[in-house]
Amino acid sequence: MTDRTAYICHRIFDGEQIHSNAALLVEDGRVSRVVSPLDIPEEFIQVSLDEGFLSPGLVDLQVNGGGGLMLGDAESVADVERICSAHVRLGTTALTPTLITDTPEVTRKVVELGIAAWNERVPGFHGLHLEGPHLFAGRKGAHDADLIRPMTDEDIELYLKAADQLPSLIITLAAETVSADQISTLSKAGVRVSLGHSGASYEECRSAVDAGASCVTHLYNAMSPLQHREPGMVGAALDLGGLSAGLIADGVHVDPVAIKIALKSKSGPGRIFLVTDAMSQTGTDVTTFFLGGREIFRSGGMLKLADGTLAGADIDLPSSLKYLTGVVGLKLETALAMATAYPADYLGRPMGRFVEGRPADFVHLGDDFAVKSVWMNGSAV
Repeated sequence: MTDRTAYICHRIFDGEQIHSNAALLVEDGRVSRVVSPLDIPEEFIQVSLDEGFLSPGLVDLQVNGGGGLMLGDAESVADVERICSAHVRLGTTALTPTLITDTPEVTRKVVELGIAAWNERVPGFHGLHLEGPHLFAGRKGAHDADLIRPMTDEDIELYLKAADQLPSLIITLAAETVSADQISTLSKAGVRVSLGHSGASYEECRSAVDAGASCVTHLYNAMSPLQHREPGMVGAALDLGGLSAGLIADGVHVDPVAIKIALKSKSGPGRIFLVTDAMSQTGTDVTTFFLGGREIFRSGGMLKLADGTLAGADIDLPSSLKYLTGVVGLKLETALAMATAYPADYLGRPMGRFVEGRPADFVHLGDDFAVKSVWMNGSAV
């Protein structure tokens, strides 16, 4: 028997535009279309939602942990599911769990767990993001400098295996620490190569883009800044149209004026999309936790090492949307696209928009951006 439900809401964002007083039609866990309530077919069960809006499930491509666990500490598929579940409950129905710079052994373990998680269809899991270890130590941020290292043939072999067996793989690397041939090899195999934790010049970044790099990790942070005689990586991110860029919008990592400048400067086809850079504290009330044996302190909306270095972010995507529309002053549809369609497009996965036949993963957010309900494949989470 076919399950047909119409979700009626004050506003529905379809991935590109907002429909006022509309209905999302879902058939057997798949998106059908967005229509006026007057055009709901009679065979559909009608569910009326209160104020707020419906959106495609949020997408986060930089999630270091959640539910009290960092990805590098995961030992089973159940652990990966625990991390994903913490974010699904917060409206993020698609994410790429992210491994911060670690040993070759841990990296291999995480790749194997990721492949197993995908084979077992862990809800919300859409691939991996390896942030390091091939970074520039001078822009390491909270990464352990002792674990930063050059890329070897063995590394490339592992990454090619991961790219073949995962739905998606993002690797953040520093343009000045790897060769153009290495970037090209990864890119041609389907790896999304992102530049980050780097002191690279504009020209070094452009050469990396020519070789296949397609993104910049957490724009403005841990990278060479825009200067009047050397545009650096920030300048490359804003000037080179093919580069997309992740952005942490928590009021700590990037000033709102810098966000506005970036959005005004950036031209397509690359887009600026939201990331949380979330750590293990997401979905918990802990005030301290550990990263590679180093204690991280959670206070005032910030995560810091003992020396004051920022160590990830203490924010979720709905809170990022609230910040963008409130403090930064973006239109709701622009902010929502940065958390749905834009990261989905970068990843090349069928999500982020209400398109006929796609899985019905969506979220109901209140006018204050509080998460009211989350659905995956048409079923409430």
